[in-house]
Amino acid sequence: MLDVEGLHLTRGGSEVLRDISLCLEPGRVLGVLGPNGAGKSSLLGALCGELMPTAGRVRLDGRALGDWPGQERARRLAVLPQASSLGFAFNVEEVVGMGRLPHDSGRQRDREIVVAALEAADALHLVERSYLALSGGERQRVHLARVLAQLWPGEAGCTLLLDEPTSALDPLHQHTTLQAVRSFADRGAAVLVILHDLNLAARYCDHILLLEQGRCHALGTPGQVLSPAALKAVFGIDVLVQAHPERGHPLIIIR
Repeated sequence: MLDVEGLHLTRGGSEVLRDISLCLEPGRVLGVLGPNGAGKSSLLGALCGELMPTAGRVRLDGRALGDWPGQERARRLAVLPQASSLGFAFNVEEVVGMGRLPHDSGRQRDREIVVAALEAADALHLVERSYLALSGGERQRVHLARVLAQLWPGEAGCTLLLDEPTSALDPLHQHTTLQAVRSFADRGAAVLVILHDLNLAARYCDHILLLEQGRCHALGTPGQVLSPAALKAVFGIDVLVQAHPERGHPLIIIR
């Protein structure tokens, strides 16, 4: 479990996060929404230890994030940044296998996990391809498989942080990606995912943090957060919000 209390973050002389408190719970997916510049990626940077908070606390399983030794933390916390790149001609299996480096589970077990993670990310057919020969969307799915492999199978005690994992994907793979993330959480992992698509967030997230200029505008279930008034205030858009006719989650329709 990752919990944040009174988080403030200053970058380049400007305060980009102000008094953020939240808790990533086992078995739950927290979606983070907000316009460009709202502080979403800065929040992820603070949660993974890449950025040092100006004030407040970030704790992993009750222990300050900075107190975890690197290897031990990497067995519990995995991060998929907004952009991941490799300049070497590794094949896909090797790239996903990098997620197993913090572990000492043996070559055969690592191979089994790599295959399972690629299958979950709908990328198993790419296993023998060169990473450099892949499209942007294919690379994104391979990196998703890498972080899934790092924490596989996603039991309680693992935390997965994802920054716009669907940004380069077609509609089908947007859903297969978030279904994989949802399944990972259902096995016990705590997940935070930054998204731009309101309807994807409504469908796959248990809770949503709505950021506005570095502050928490709302935090709650999709039904509580994704209201016409909140979306107008944060995004400046006029919407209708209806219950999905089959699934019941909020369906956002821009007027």
